[in-house]
Amino acid sequence: MDKLNFISRLSKICGANIITDKPLLKVYETDGLTAKKQLPWLVVLPASIEEVQQIVRLCHRFDVPVVARGAGTGLSGGAMPHAEGVLLVLAKLNRVLSVDVDNLSATLEPGVTNLAISEAVKSLGLYYAPDPSSQIACSIGGNVAENSGGVHCLKYGLTVHNVRKLKVVSPAGDLYEVGSEAFDSAGYDLLALLHGSEGMLGIVVEVTVKLLPMPESICVIMAGFASVAGAAAAVTDIIAAGILPAGLEMMDRPAIQAAEAFVKVGYPTGAEALLLCELDGIEAELESQLHSLTRILQENGATSIATAHESEDRERLWLGRKAAFPAIGRIAPDYYCMDGTIPRRHLSRVLDRISSLSEEFSLPVANVFHAGDGNLHPLILYDANKADELQRAEEFGARILELCIEVGGTITGEHGVGIEKIDQMCIQFTTAELSIFHGIKAAFDEKSILNPGKAVPTLHRCAEFGAMHVHAGKEKFPELDRF
Repeated sequence: MDKLNFISRLSKICGANIITDKPLLKVYETDGLTAKKQLPWLVVLPASIEEVQQIVRLCHRFDVPVVARGAGTGLSGGAMPHAEGVLLVLAKLNRVLSVDVDNLSATLEPGVTNLAISEAVKSLGLYYAPDPSSQIACSIGGNVAENSGGVHCLKYGLTVHNVRKLKVVSPAGDLYEVGSEAFDSAGYDLLALLHGSEGMLGIVVEVTVKLLPMPESICVIMAGFASVAGAAAAVTDIIAAGILPAGLEMMDRPAIQAAEAFVKVGYPTGAEALLLCELDGIEAELESQLHSLTRILQENGATSIATAHESEDRERLWLGRKAAFPAIGRIAPDYYCMDGTIPRRHLSRVLDRISSLSEEFSLPVANVFHAGDGNLHPLILYDANKADELQRAEEFGARILELCIEVGGTITGEHGVGIEKIDQMCIQFTTAELSIFHGIKAAFDEKSILNPGKAVPTLHRCAEFGAMHVHAGKEKFPELDRF
């Protein structure tokens, strides 16, 4: 398709909301995975659902790839543009459309930021539970695409557990709805399928989320430990005791020191590990759980325990955790944020192995993660200006993901696959499983114009990666012309 002709057709749909100048296109060449960049062919910013439909129909007609983008905070390259495609930026669709207090729900456009949802309903005594660290900037459409989690996902679930209904534009430009305002709906569970599908099956243009009443009482406990093993054991014992915290986070010494130097919230900088645990519920229940929790922390060697009941004090303790990523950014020119999930019982073993890999690759690493559900976020520090440090960081990250698989985990907890982890998909899944993924993609997007090349590797790619030997006792990857 001739570019000028295509731009002319697009301008009839969305006027001047088209970006073609190279300096401006560079703004959109990467998402949060800044090591991977691609200049988009065109950037389009629709202002309504109808414009989204018309743009997608035009792209479908002329076989032009479409990559949907929200706030661009993703960390797996899922929103990296296509060199010959349209980058569909949904930032203008940023309205809270309605709040239904009786049914505890809110309907939003995809560009509404995560934090803005809770702010919009705070005066009603309500909030939206999923809270990624980037919640001040990340958008709800992107949260659906990556099935984002956050600090409170241990008790309240990921995005998929907090969304009731979606409106979606198909690759052909049709508008359809999945889910319902009720707890269930007839037919296949397409609502769950679209969560974490990374913009490969449809473009989310409206989201109805579940809201929760603010808890009667909240308490945050901070505990320092002389060893990572002690903190890891405490995590296991807390869950085994039947205590389900709203959030249970862990940081190692490098992360503690970086966060404290950045925001100065009173973290114990001499500790080897730090646990942050939030309890919520009715006051009587909280008192009982706090007593049991304190005992578990002490039994596992906690060297310091601090408790915060007042809102200001709780927010101060969480500030260090929420600021951990930018804090690490202050002590290294670049960092590579990984995202893998493991069974909790293997926390100590895996963290020890990550420490060994850090020495093997001669790159420092700081660990900050959702300990309660085993979702690791190792931050590998490197300098892209030094010869092979980026390559070593990527190899280090790949080894961490493979370690997660080895202990029975998975290569992502909330950041998605994108382009970052596509080779590790070859390790985690067999030929038959990947073939099913390709079949689902084809059922939704026969022309494969939505976010092509992301998340699901071709079987040829897996063969080239050498994945035929990684599944002990499972079939090899044949050379298939279909994929």
